[in-house]
Amino acid sequence: MLTQQFKIKSPNVIYKADSIVSDYTYQTTRTWVEDNTICAAPVSQRYKFKTSTTVPKLGCMIVGLGGNNGSTVVAGTIANREGITWRTKDGVQTPNYWGSVTQATTLKLGTDAEGKDVFIPFNKILPMVDPNNIAFGGWDINNANLAEAMERSKVLDYDLQRQLVPFMKNIVPLPSIYFPDFIAANQSERANNVITNKSKQQLVEHIRNDIRNFKIQNKLDKVIVMWSANTERFSDVVEGVNDTCDNLLASIKRDEEEISPSTLFAVASILEGSTYINGSPQNTFVPGVIELAMKNDVRIAGDDFKSGQTKMKSVMVDWLISAGLKPVSIVSYNHLGNNDGKNLSAPSQFRSKEISKSNVVDDMVESNKILYKENEHPDHVVVIKYVPYVADSKRAMDEYVSEIFMNGKNTIVMHNTCEDSLLASPIILDLVILAELCERIQFRKCDENEAGVSLEGTETFENLHPVMSILSYLLKAPLVPRGTPIVNALMKQRACLENVFKACVGLPAENHMLLEQKLLSRGEERNVQGKVKSVLSEKKLGTVQEAMGTNYIQ
Repeated sequence: MLTQQFKIKSPNVIYKADSIVSDYTYQTTRTWVEDNTICAAPVSQRYKFKTSTTVPKLGCMIVGLGGNNGSTVVAGTIANREGITWRTKDGVQTPNYWGSVTQATTLKLGTDAEGKDVFIPFNKILPMVDPNNIAFGGWDINNANLAEAMERSKVLDYDLQRQLVPFMKNIVPLPSIYFPDFIAANQSERANNVITNKSKQQLVEHIRNDIRNFKIQNKLDKVIVMWSANTERFSDVVEGVNDTCDNLLASIKRDEEEISPSTLFAVASILEGSTYINGSPQNTFVPGVIELAMKNDVRIAGDDFKSGQTKMKSVMVDWLISAGLKPVSIVSYNHLGNNDGKNLSAPSQFRSKEISKSNVVDDMVESNKILYKENEHPDHVVVIKYVPYVADSKRAMDEYVSEIFMNGKNTIVMHNTCEDSLLASPIILDLVILAELCERIQFRKCDENEAGVSLEGTETFENLHPVMSILSYLLKAPLVPRGTPIVNALMKQRACLENVFKACVGLPAENHMLLEQKLLSRGEERNVQGKVKSVLSEKKLGTVQEAMGTNYIQ
């Protein structure tokens, strides 16, 4: 069953005029070593959550606005907002948000009296921004307006493009930061819209001013900045340059060469109080940036949109290892023809992508020391080739070789045609929507004998940690707070999102135990009632006894 509206009836949650306050008991298991034996004990900790229900007017500024991702996400949002339909050889097409967790998936609310699952749209669990209401802007090193960029990208059907031109032609990217050393040399021919003759300190101030102006011009409450531009080479983390917040800011003032464009955008965004999300694989978040975000209590998230091959890999490897099979060789081959592929044809930029794609299996391998010895890992190779003809229609081919029972071998080969930007665009929307929601969630630990929620509560709450590991489901190489385990298994990442949001409304985490269905007495009673009801209502057979048999009724 799918329902659009719901209300929590529990002493553990209160709906106030501008917030939802919940009392949640977090249950986990603590382990320790005692006399060479691992001991385990259940642990419970009460938390109170406070979520603002005021949905702001939100803007998103995309670095790389004129790229395939930027032009596609803006075009898709306009098509949905305006209800534009278009014709293809398959007939009339209507816009949708398929591929978006927030717009196209459901969340299990609970079960009804008959034991049937009841679902709600994911975006109903807490108040979220409607993607149709997001104002888009941003920067690009190329000056093409978004109608021209949309045509150049060759992503959307022609009849849709034709109708979108009036909405897109007046959206022109702002000049962007361009340091040739950080991206492939083959990008120089596109770089005709760059900020010139400014120091790095002046560039930061320039970007900050752009964010302020965009916010004022569109009458926005919040702006989120998203990097969807070219993959940069990795930056060297140098002591005294970018290893601390103070050193990073000093390095920007003295124009240090190793400060990348994406890091400058991140610094400008953080100083403006705007959440910054890194959708590419480079190490934008050097230690100095992370410290700056924490010092200013501004949210950051990264790295690299997880849209196709890597998302599938995080499912496949988790499944294989959970099934007791041992992946020993994982070979991933890609070829694509968009500008992302062109930029990645340069070795330094490819290395950034290779790192983000390769680490995705590490936590799953680490979880099973029955299969893998200490420091043992499967062979894992990633290849990316630039083939202009295929444009945005990326081909991904994977081979998984696993050791199975009695030293046998199992080989799975997979071919995946990924419409790159059509898969990435809803992820961009999800990141923006969920990042904004996370800004409105606060929580704190409860004292042992503390009272529950009340309308008169004046408690002090903390914001979620500035490093938003909660968004790992959407990112290839999740950025996490120091000392936090990295989780790459896709379903664990999804469960984290669902369960944190359910905690915000005082609902327990989903555990899939279905204990209420496991008792024989309860199951027999429900089964008999169901069969009797079915027979009597549908009148398919003469008697109940004929339907279920004499022994069953007795």
